[in-house]
Amino acid sequence: MPKIVPDVDRSIYSVPLEDILFDTFGTTRARFVPLSEISDELQTDLRDAIIPVDLPAYGGADALPWLDDEDLVLGYEAGGEAFAYPINILNIHEMVNDTIGGVPLLVTYCPLCFSGVVFSREVDGQTLTFGNTSALYQSDLVMYDHQTGSYWFQVGGEAVVGTLTGARLEPLPSATMPWGEWRALYPDTLLITGADGGLETLFAGAVYGNGIGSGYQDRVNNGQFAFPVDEDKLDGRLATGEIVLTVETGGAVTAFPLGEIGDGAVNAEVGGEAIVVFTTAGGRSVGAFFRTVEDQTLSFDYQGDGLFTDRETGSAWDFAGRAVKGPLAGGLLERVSTRRSFWFAVAISFPDVEIHSP
Repeated sequence: MPKIVPDVDRSIYSVPLEDILFDTFGTTRARFVPLSEISDELQTDLRDAIIPVDLPAYGGADALPWLDDEDLVLGYEAGGEAFAYPINILNIHEMVNDTIGGVPLLVTYCPLCFSGVVFSREVDGQTLTFGNTSALYQSDLVMYDHQTGSYWFQVGGEAVVGTLTGARLEPLPSATMPWGEWRALYPDTLLITGADGGLETLFAGAVYGNGIGSGYQDRVNNGQFAFPVDEDKLDGRLATGEIVLTVETGGAVTAFPLGEIGDGAVNAEVGGEAIVVFTTAGGRSVGAFFRTVEDQTLSFDYQGDGLFTDRETGSAWDFAGRAVKGPLAGGLLERVSTRRSFWFAVAISFPDVEIHSP
C-alpha cells in the first residue's frame, strides 16, 4: 500500500519557494523545476525517486566485502553498540530512518555538500519519518516528513516549508572516519548491509562502489555548484568547498576548518562548553568531545598512532574518547553533536556561525 503523505502547505515558508528546485531526472525538458511552479502530479512522482532506507538491516564488520579500509563511514554509537553507515551507501540513498537504543534517529548525507549529520526524529513529542523530495535548496538536500508533509533543509535540520516551518531537528553525536579506523576502534560494530520493506536488497559493491567524484570539491571552490546557490548567501571567510566540522552546543555554532588542522587536537570553547576536536588521517577522521571529566577540564595534544594525551594527567586517549592508559584509564569523553560538510552549506544554514582560529 502506498504511503499517504499530506501535501506540503506552500502558504507557510521561511525561504522563497522559487529557490527550492526539484531535480526532474530528465523526465521534463527543464533540468529542474521550482516549488513555486511544480505541478502536484510531478511533485508526487518525484517523491522518493532517491529511495531512503526505512527498515535497515545490519551485519557484522565483514558483511560487505567490497568496503575498503579507506572508504569513509558515518559512525554512531549508543548503549554500548556502534553502527557504521558507509558514505558510498549514503551517496545513493541519502537518508536512513531507524530507531537505536530507543531513540528514533535519522542518518542523513547530501553528496552535493559532503554533509553527514545524524538527527533525532522527535520534534515536540512527535516522531517523524523522513523521505526525499528530490529537491534541493542552495544545492543541499531537501527532505520531507510523512506526518505533516513539511520540507526540511538537511544541513541545518530546519523545516523551511509547511506547518512545521521554523522547527529544527536535534543533531546527535556522530563521527566520520575511514572504515578501517572505525572497525579497529569498534571491532563488534554493526554495519548497515541492506534494507527490508521497499528495497529488499543487499548493498552490493557494483552499485555502491563509487562516490560523486574526486574533482567535485575543486568545482565547488570555483563556484561550479551542481544546483544554483545564491551568491549573496555565500560567506567569503573560507573557500566554499572547504570541509569543516561544525560543533553545536550551548546555543552556539562554531566551524573548524579541517584542512588547517590536519592531524591534531584542537582545544576550544563553544557556547561556554570546553570541547576538543580530534582529527587524524589529514582530517578525514574527525570527532568532537566535551573535555571535562570528573569536574576537571583537560587539554589535549596529539601523541601519534591515533592516540591523544591530556596535559593534566598524562593519560592517553583513543579516537573513541576512551582513556586507555594513565591515571584516567577507563574514563570516557562524551561526544558533542557535529556536522561535517562543505563550508558554503554551513554558512547558509547558520549565518552567525563562528570560525575557530588558533
